[in-house]
Amino acid sequence: MFRIGVLVSGGGTNLQAIIDRIEDGYLGNCEITSVVSSKEGVFALERAKKHGIKAVCMPRKAYADTNEYSVALANHFETEKVDLIVLAGFLTVLSEEFIKKFENKIINVHPSLIPSFCGKGFYGLVPHQEALKYGVKVTGATVHFVNGEVDGGKIILQKAVYVQEGDTPEVLQARVMKEAEHIILPEAIKILSKS
Repeated sequence: MFRIGVLVSGGGTNLQAIIDRIEDGYLGNCEITSVVSSKEGVFALERAKKHGIKAVCMPRKAYADTNEYSVALANHFETEKVDLIVLAGFLTVLSEEFIKKFENKIINVHPSLIPSFCGKGFYGLVPHQEALKYGVKVTGATVHFVNGEVDGGKIILQKAVYVQEGDTPEVLQARVMKEAEHIILPEAIKILSKS
């Protein structure tokens, strides 16, 4: 089996998309060995538990700094013998050492068509607010490898989503998740699980 660790910080809709595709057989050769949250009490942990997946809270604030936190995460994922680490709405920047240790084994889904509306500070609603402010007609999502530059790793997949008249950031965010993120994240995992 291709073993996946998932890092989350919130509701876990992208986690759910992966779980659904494992359960429907699309990712039949994959299993999520653990879900780790950087925040306590997030719904993503409940989603994991509901599906019998190990759910662990490792709050960032419990560690002295990013390096100490990254060492703890690395130890966890090494113990789990993961083949891939998926950042699914994970809002903590990982250390360079962590990224090197799991080089080409960490992917992220970002809610825009990189290189637009990405980089430091572009998370949550911000990419959608900026896309609307700029007036783009097409936005979307990108799955990419994680490297030392925020949203700077090699692109694996992208999917476009049309901006519609009257979109608010919240409405656009929901459409990008449904029409792009939840589709291309499992697709990228499938590609990597076969390589």
